[in-house]
Amino acid sequence: MKVDVLLGLQWGDEGKGKIVDVLTPRYDVIARFQGGPNAGHTLEFNNVKQVLHTIPSGIFRENKINIIGNGVVIDPIIFKKEIDSIKKLGTDLTGNLYISKKAHLILPTHRIIDMASEQGKGKTKIGSTLKGIGPTYKDKIGREGLRVGDLTNNFKEKYTERIARHKQLLEHFFRFEYKQVLADCEKDWFEGAEVLKSFRFIDSEHFINDLLNNNKPVLAEGAQGTLLDIDFGSYPFVTSSNTICAGACTGLGLAPQRIGKVFGIFKAYCTRVGMGPFPTELFDGTGDKIRDAGKEYGSTTGRPRRCGWLDLVALKYAVMLNGVTELIMMKADVLDEFETIKICTGYEIDGETVDYFPFELNDSVKPVYVELPGWKTNLTGIKSAGEFPPELNSYITFIEEQMNIPVSIASVGPNREQTIFLKKE
Repeated sequence: MKVDVLLGLQWGDEGKGKIVDVLTPRYDVIARFQGGPNAGHTLEFNNVKQVLHTIPSGIFRENKINIIGNGVVIDPIIFKKEIDSIKKLGTDLTGNLYISKKAHLILPTHRIIDMASEQGKGKTKIGSTLKGIGPTYKDKIGREGLRVGDLTNNFKEKYTERIARHKQLLEHFFRFEYKQVLADCEKDWFEGAEVLKSFRFIDSEHFINDLLNNNKPVLAEGAQGTLLDIDFGSYPFVTSSNTICAGACTGLGLAPQRIGKVFGIFKAYCTRVGMGPFPTELFDGTGDKIRDAGKEYGSTTGRPRRCGWLDLVALKYAVMLNGVTELIMMKADVLDEFETIKICTGYEIDGETVDYFPFELNDSVKPVYVELPGWKTNLTGIKSAGEFPPELNSYITFIEEQMNIPVSIASVGPNREQTIFLKKE
C-alpha cells in the first residue's frame, strides 16, 4: 500500500482543504505532514463554512483516522479554538484525531519572538503571519524545542527553562517589551495544552506504517505551497518547513518508496499573500477583478491576496520537484468574465527568454505571455465535464500539453459539489 500525497503547487491558498475533503472517501487515513497554523484550509459543505488551521481536512467525514504528523508545529491556543469551533457543528473529534508525540509545540514566547524579529527587520520584513512558526522551527533545528510528548513528561520544568531563555533573548537582543503580552497569553496556552492532552498521542511513524502494512489507504495533506518551501521556494520569502512531496517522508516517517500518487493543486490563476517576488502579479483593475471574483483574502490573516495570471514556468518547476502525477485546477469560475486570459510561458531575464525557474526572482524577471480566449460562461452550475465550454477545454488542454500531465479535476466553486472529475477513475 502506498501513501498518496496532495499538495499545493503555487504560493499556497490553492484550495487544498476542499480537495482533501472531496477525496477523503477513497482513504481510511488523512495525515498532515508539515507547517503550522498559518495554513488555513477552507471547507464548505451543507451550508457550513469551516476553516481548519492544524487539523487535517478529512475530519468531517465519518470513520476516518486523522493524524497530525511529527513535521507539524502546534499552537495549543489555536488548536483549542479550532476544536471548540468544530464541536459547535456537532462533530466529536476525540475518537478519530491522533497527534504525533514528536510534533513540536509553539510556545507563547515563540509568538513574541516572531513579532520582535519582524518588527526589527523594518523594510526587509518577510510578511510573517506572526504565529510563532519560524521561531518554533528554529528551536527544533537548534535542538531546543518542546514536543507534544513532553506534555506528559516533566513538562513544567522543561517549559520554565525554555521560556527563561526566550525572555533573555527578548530582553537583551531584541530589547522588546514582552511581559504583558506573555501574561495575557500563558493562561490560554495552558488551557489549550489541557485540551491537546485529551487526544491520543502516538508514535506516528510506527502508527502510519502499521496502517499501510494492513492495507489502509493514506492521503498525506500538505500545507502552504511549493513556492514557499524553505529550500526550493522564493527564498527568503518562504515558510519554515519543506512543503514539497519529500516533506511527507520526513514529516510522517515514510520511506520514499511508500509514496504513490502525487496530486498537485493549482489555481487557474496565481495569488500570493505577504511579501516576496511574484512575476505575473497584476497591479491594475484586472488584478482587482480577480481578487473580488475569487474572494481572495487570507483565511488565516484576512489580508488581501496579490493576484496575477497563471505562471507555467513556476508550475513546471513545482511539478518537477514533487513528481506530480495528476493536476487539479481550482477556481476556474473566477475567470468566467474575461474576454481573453493570459498565461505566462517564459521569463525574460536580461533580454533572454528562459523557461526555467531561476535562482532568484527579482525585478529583472519579466513574464512572457500567450493569450487564450476566455469562456464568458458561468461555470458554477456545471455538473459534468461534458458541459464545459470549448474555451475552457482549450485552456485545460494547453496546460496539460505544457506540463505533460493530465488535469484530473477542475473546481468551479467552493462547495464540495462544485468539483468536476475530468478523467475516468
